[in-house]
Amino acid sequence: MATFYGEVVSAYSRAVEDGEDDSEEEENEEDREIRNEIQKKREVHVHWNPEITNSLDTSSAKAFQCSDLILAAGPNAAGFLSAFVLSSGSWETVGSVTLWNERCKTTANQQLPAGSSCVFHRPTNKPDVLICQCTCHVAEDQLFQWAEKVLGSIQKTGLTVTVLSDCSVAEYKTPDSVSTIPVPFLRALKTRHYKEAPHCPLLEQPNVITGLPAAVLSHCQVFGIPAVLYQCYSDVVKPDSVTMEAYKPTVSCRSLSSVMKLDSSESVDILKKLVRVNEAQSNLYT
Repeated sequence: MATFYGEVVSAYSRAVEDGEDDSEEEENEEDREIRNEIQKKREVHVHWNPEITNSLDTSSAKAFQCSDLILAAGPNAAGFLSAFVLSSGSWETVGSVTLWNERCKTTANQQLPAGSSCVFHRPTNKPDVLICQCTCHVAEDQLFQWAEKVLGSIQKTGLTVTVLSDCSVAEYKTPDSVSTIPVPFLRALKTRHYKEAPHCPLLEQPNVITGLPAAVLSHCQVFGIPAVLYQCYSDVVKPDSVTMEAYKPTVSCRSLSSVMKLDSSESVDILKKLVRVNEAQSNLYT
């Protein structure tokens, strides 16, 4: 009943209100189930081969013993490691990271497709060095999980992390014209505990890094792990031999110098092969 003229009075109906409450509860429960299913589907999984898994189970630390982790994020960074690192010596695949999102359909139940996965390698003569080539897309809601699970499965004591990353020159901010800067070029960013001098200029403000390199570097900063990022700015987004060779100054890094092979005919041949394969795939209609 209205108490004054013009008061808005809401009509009350027990039948309608009870029905709305029930449907709202059912809808919320259904939404929760859908969110839980999506969240479970988007989980990041780290897989080690049986030998590594057995050694982790029997060790007291329950973590992979590693002195140097070298991460390549992007096709050109991964191609550089394939040509100048993995082409020399004897390497073994020891693990992988599987995930699913709108741009990466790799799951734990599928065989890892070439060019769209995260794979771990280590040299047989230096088992404490670990290389990860990640060319798949890691979504924003998976970045923290990726860094936490991968770096969480590696022993942090004595660990140094080196990240090689691809980036479009369009994202580079400078008061000067970008057209006056020779492309491609490297910029570095390091954590507080990384004491070695980077082998290229530091990244200038107000530039920022994003994606997987940012997640890994942030994790290392928080947990006191020495880490350095070498970001290559290029005007080519696809695998390109000139962009891959722009990473050559990183050969002076301590973590890379012991496993890197430079200026060999075999490395040049691998670079050309990688570019030819990409050009052939880009001409295919799917």
